[in-house]
Amino acid sequence: MQGNEREKIRHLLVIQDLEGRRTVPLRETTYSLGRHPANTIVLASRSVSMQHAILLRVTVPETDQYGFQIIDGNYKGKGSTNGLFVNGTKCFSHNLRHGDIIAFGSNKAQAKYYAISNISEQAFSESFDVEDLSGFLSEQASPANPFQTLAIDPSFEAASESALARLASFPELIPNPIIEMDFEGRITYLNPAAAIKFPNLRKVGTEHPILTGLLIGVNNLEKNSFVREVEVGTEVFEQSVLYLPESDLIRTFIIRDITEQKQATAELRQRDRLLQAVAEAANYLLGEMNYETGIDLALAVLGEAAKADRAYLFQNHLHPITEEMAVSLRFEWTQSSIKSTHHHWQNQPYQASGLARWYTVLSSGQSINGITQKFPVAEQEFLIRDGIKSLLLVPLRLDNDFWGYLGLADCTFERHWSKHEESTLLTMAASIMGARQRQQVEEKIRYQALHDMLTGLPNRLLFNELLSKTLPNATRNGESLAVIFLDLDRFKVINDTLGHTLGDQLLQSVSQRLKDSLRGGDTVARWGGDEFTILLPRVNDIEEVTLVAERILQALEDAFHLQEHELYVTASLGIALLDSNSPDTETLIQHADAALYYAKDKGRNNYQFYSVSLSAKNPELLTLEKSLRYALERNEFTLYYQPRVNIATGEITSMEALLRWQHPEMGLVAPSVFIPLVEESGLIVPIGEWTLQTACSQNKAWQDAGLAPIKIAVNLSLKQFRQPKLVETIARILQQTGLEACFLELEIMETTAIEDLDFTRRVLEELKQMGIYISIDDFGTGHSSLSRLQLLPLHNLKIDKSFIQYLTQDAKVAHIIQAIVTLGHSLGLKLTAEGVEKEEELEFLKSINCEEVQGFLFYRPLSAQKATEVLESKQTNALVQ
Repeated sequence: MQGNEREKIRHLLVIQDLEGRRTVPLRETTYSLGRHPANTIVLASRSVSMQHAILLRVTVPETDQYGFQIIDGNYKGKGSTNGLFVNGTKCFSHNLRHGDIIAFGSNKAQAKYYAISNISEQAFSESFDVEDLSGFLSEQASPANPFQTLAIDPSFEAASESALARLASFPELIPNPIIEMDFEGRITYLNPAAAIKFPNLRKVGTEHPILTGLLIGVNNLEKNSFVREVEVGTEVFEQSVLYLPESDLIRTFIIRDITEQKQATAELRQRDRLLQAVAEAANYLLGEMNYETGIDLALAVLGEAAKADRAYLFQNHLHPITEEMAVSLRFEWTQSSIKSTHHHWQNQPYQASGLARWYTVLSSGQSINGITQKFPVAEQEFLIRDGIKSLLLVPLRLDNDFWGYLGLADCTFERHWSKHEESTLLTMAASIMGARQRQQVEEKIRYQALHDMLTGLPNRLLFNELLSKTLPNATRNGESLAVIFLDLDRFKVINDTLGHTLGDQLLQSVSQRLKDSLRGGDTVARWGGDEFTILLPRVNDIEEVTLVAERILQALEDAFHLQEHELYVTASLGIALLDSNSPDTETLIQHADAALYYAKDKGRNNYQFYSVSLSAKNPELLTLEKSLRYALERNEFTLYYQPRVNIATGEITSMEALLRWQHPEMGLVAPSVFIPLVEESGLIVPIGEWTLQTACSQNKAWQDAGLAPIKIAVNLSLKQFRQPKLVETIARILQQTGLEACFLELEIMETTAIEDLDFTRRVLEELKQMGIYISIDDFGTGHSSLSRLQLLPLHNLKIDKSFIQYLTQDAKVAHIIQAIVTLGHSLGLKLTAEGVEKEEELEFLKSINCEEVQGFLFYRPLSAQKATEVLESKQTNALVQ
């Protein structure tokens, strides 16, 4: 027990009346005693007046102690009916001393006053319920007489009513502390409230916060008073200071305790700081492209706003050796005076480190909040090692999994973290996990954008990016590099005959063998279809590249065993080296591609290096490229029409529009020559639109001439099909020409259809809704299968002429064609065979129920005039028959 607690004098009044005996501790400044229930102390006896007496707390001069004075009657000075007796003597007022016995009119209502010291607060409280109070106090305490040194005014007993009124309003009764001090710094007066509130005030004197600076403050006053705020320990008070010139004293009055107000204001400011920090951190997490930089900035803002010494983020993971659940510190912010603990918190197993409670609590979604001394011993060891006095942790959850936790630590104070600080940390945790989730999505999107989904290899875009980054390093280091373009030989046959599922598996197996054949640091990418590109950096001589190329060809020699099939594939490789002829990304790839086709011309299953002679263009082609740019505006293009014939009836069912170029000097240019140039130059879009407009106009002209309505078929290139306003363009052309949509057939290449199935399906659905007939042209030349094409809204399938020309030579080809027709019919498609030139081919196609044919056996491509004559002749013959 502290010394000042035992020195304190405590006051009791033991009441005995008709209701029995009870003990009342005297702690207030004033009490009213009487029979009326409104009194502070109610006395049960008819001899007692309605308000019989009052008790006033009075300060003992020159001390911090106080006593009580009892006064007969009420505050207005009206005495009791039967009088007040102290120790048998009737009196108007009396300064009570320990042991005084007070009688209120008669012995039926009396009280005994105790003033005791050297007793603890606990023993004092226990005394309220003790039967033998005197015996209890003799064991626990010492009697005290606070008034033994008090000089009593002999005229006080006869005080008038006005004197009593003054006494009742005296500062003794005020619950606010009042202190008076002279200009020597001596305390001349303390009211009871001040003595209780500041028990060591006389001892400390002007060093006490309540009195500090008062002498200077008063001396500098322009007026006689001022108000200030003063801190006493953890409490804050509003203090009024008044100079009393008539007595040359300083009186100070504690207006009110503003501790809670100050705390509330501070909490509001802290709350504002934290809210601002959360908003600022969210901006960093949203706006910063680098996730780790965003986290570092967010933790710094949070730590500063929370006035913490540490802010950090931990991540759960399996221990790299034991594979038990562990935790590691990933991000940490500290005040400049605080050392990092990053190395302490790596791969810490929860169970073995004594942190199992953390995992249990945090994984359940709860927070951990407290001062270090109240944590379990095993946890204290970690915290004390890091100098942490208090800690706040909240869980981090990602996709409903316990991912880790976010924390704040104070290394200076044993801080009690507020609910608002905890909720702020939880909000920050949600923002960080949102950023983490967004980063994962972005990483996935980037991965998907830069990798081939089938093989997992880098795609064309990433390969170009890597090559662009590698080129400057090679140039700077005086090294070369090589680009290899690889194409699988006859992969299409496997894909078409055995299906795309097995073809995809083969591509995956080939990818793995290619990766296994390369050096460390080399990169293989899937360029598209069955084409791959390979980057060989740090090449010092051509022999290194040759060895890699030979290893690749050798790796493909062994059979691939897939779905009970034993498959063999070879590859053709084109190689370009970084040199003056191939100085950049674009030319390296172009030259490797040129070398690849040279390797194919050499018989496949080999590699060839690029040489300048491979890319030397025919001067006539250069002239053609220039002329093409003016051909459309000079009306040099024309359309030819090749009829499509029904095998069963021999009737013409449609015409295919074929583009021809009538060059003014070179004459009719072969489509195989100028069509690739049109594609490369980008002129295919305006030329394609002209083709569609002209074909629709011609078909409408035939109908207007009274000829039997037929379809007009127009082929759309990949670039045309990808035009964002393709559907609107076709609709406009149909409206302008007056041709009904059902008489227009659009053909797209198989490779165009499968490049982006979702896009293709969306466009074709719109065209089909318009009533347009849809065909796949040159089926069998791409890398798809009917199982893919069945997803598209198609009407017709055109079997590529490359199959038809081997129909009578290779039984396997005949089986493939028959399978295509059968599968096509099962999907509700009509079949058209292209390039039919022999009767045997026609007979076979008729036998397998192929509906239509197109080829030289019936008609070559015809000019508009010739096509018109054929249609008129057919109609005339039909009428004659």
